[in-house]
Amino acid sequence: MTAEAQPGAPAQVVEQALYEVRKTIHPRAVHGWFAGWRWALVWATQLVFYGLAWLPWNDRQAVLFDIAHRKFYIFGLVFFPQDIIYLTILLIISALSLFLFTAVAGRLWCGYACPQTVYTEMFLWVEEKIEGDRMARIRLDAAPLSLRKFALKAAKHGAWIAIALWTGFTFVGYFTPIRELWDAVGSFNTGPWETFWVLFYGFATYGNAGWMREQVCKYMCPYARFQSAMFDQDTLIITYDPERGEPRGKGPGKGHCVDCSICVQVCPTGIDIRKGLQYECIGCAACIDGCDRVMEKVGYPKGLIRYSTQHAMEAKLTRAQMLKRALRPRVLVYSAVLWAIIIATGVTLWHRVPLKVDVMRDRGALSREVEGGMVENIYRLQIMNTAEGARRFEIAVGGQPTLTLASEATVALEGAAALMVPVKVRVQPGALPAGTHRIDFSVRALDDARVAVQEKSVFIVR
Repeated sequence: MTAEAQPGAPAQVVEQALYEVRKTIHPRAVHGWFAGWRWALVWATQLVFYGLAWLPWNDRQAVLFDIAHRKFYIFGLVFFPQDIIYLTILLIISALSLFLFTAVAGRLWCGYACPQTVYTEMFLWVEEKIEGDRMARIRLDAAPLSLRKFALKAAKHGAWIAIALWTGFTFVGYFTPIRELWDAVGSFNTGPWETFWVLFYGFATYGNAGWMREQVCKYMCPYARFQSAMFDQDTLIITYDPERGEPRGKGPGKGHCVDCSICVQVCPTGIDIRKGLQYECIGCAACIDGCDRVMEKVGYPKGLIRYSTQHAMEAKLTRAQMLKRALRPRVLVYSAVLWAIIIATGVTLWHRVPLKVDVMRDRGALSREVEGGMVENIYRLQIMNTAEGARRFEIAVGGQPTLTLASEATVALEGAAALMVPVKVRVQPGALPAGTHRIDFSVRALDDARVAVQEKSVFIVR
């Protein structure tokens, strides 16, 4: 862009970058109440993620999404592609939970349980243990390349790559039985798809948590952009109290903020919370822990940076008044709808019949006359035994007079298996007029009368 110049003076050309150059952020380690919660969730989520894949259940993996065989095992339940409604419900529950948590206390998910936050915390811990604290890392990055710097960087990236590959391996282990995958990896005999996805997810973990870090939260995650649509004046957010903190500095006439910049140093996205709520804030509350420790050292009360609401800050509400306003209509509606869906889904799963039946007519012959003048229709019944134990099922037909079954009335199925069964249905000549007539197929387990399904179809007489 060209700046204005005095007449006769040469024009000055100023170059302006279209994109901000990234500055490396070295977050300072912080300890406190919220840091403890954050690490508790790191441990909880990763124990579940890394450990659940190895948990056995009924001589198989407890949680396995066997896409190749179109079976999805979740502990004692077996789902088939026809059960996609449950995936839809799970997504709805997740979305409503996100809306509810955001309306109550902002970006709780981002600050404590988001995989980007969790793995960034893990990678930062490794970086601190190998390279040192914040100032040591800054000095190391600024120093020229040396044998020591190379060794430290190599050790750090080696540890990161090991964690990333194990993460990719574990993720793929939820789709390919993890013990089989482990044996294949040990013998260098993994298939092309397993190899690709292990490396892909390993690379994604390494790149996002090791290199991109806050860039994912600031620029790639869409949640940062539309979070404001879910906030209101009574949403708990991380706030700085300017009345108490300003003017900054030390000595008489100054506020409680001693301008130590600890809140900026501990922030994983590098923002200054004293400038107000910003979309880059992920709600991790590291600045609260850092500021509280400084307040303790200088003898001031904690809470200069704290969880509060815009309404509480403006109206000087007490903590009790602030929390009381949290139970506002939108929160109650979100909670009611969420719990209604969860309870309804739980009841549905509890009463779920481990049997599915689909009836299809034979397209090759709508109706035909067989021996004795009887009219015959042919059907194909797809019977799915969604239980894990083998069972025998009885097939019956009804709904019209003189209907008889002219094929095998019982069929055996292995656990979590499906079978296409041809079924012939006949009716006495003259028993039904020409046209279509509704009939009902019923399939029930011989060992448990409660496991039964009834499906309707039509019988055609020409």
